[in-house]
Amino acid sequence: EANLTEANLSQADLREADLTEANLTEADLTKAKLIMADLTKANLTEADLQGADLTEADLTKANLSKADLTRANLTEADLQGANLTKADLTRAHLTKANLKGADLTEADLTEATLTEVTLSGANLKGTNLKNTKGRV
Repeated sequence: EANLTEANLSQADLREADLTEANLTEADLTKAKLIMADLTKANLTEADLQGADLTEADLTKANLSKADLTRANLTEADLQGANLTKADLTRAHLTKANLKGADLTEADLTEATLTEVTLSGANLKGTNLKNTKGRV
């Protein structure tokens, strides 16, 4: 359980890193490489993940409330049961992502790519899906 609150990890190479239950509240992860990283139950509240590569990352039950995921790559990421309340996913790539049971209340998915996304049981109350691309 690493405490990386407000850490500057901008452009860090964290491929396949084990960050299970890590506290990354308000961390700067802009353009970080988190490919296949394990972020299960991690706290990423208000984290800055703009342009981050989270391809195939495990974010099961992670807390991403109010996180900035603008232009992030979440292709094939596992976000099952994740909290994405008020998260900014503008122009994010979520192709084949698993959002089963995720909470997307008031999240912004403007112009996000949602091709083959799993959304069963997800809470989409107040979610902005304006100009999204792909087929769910």
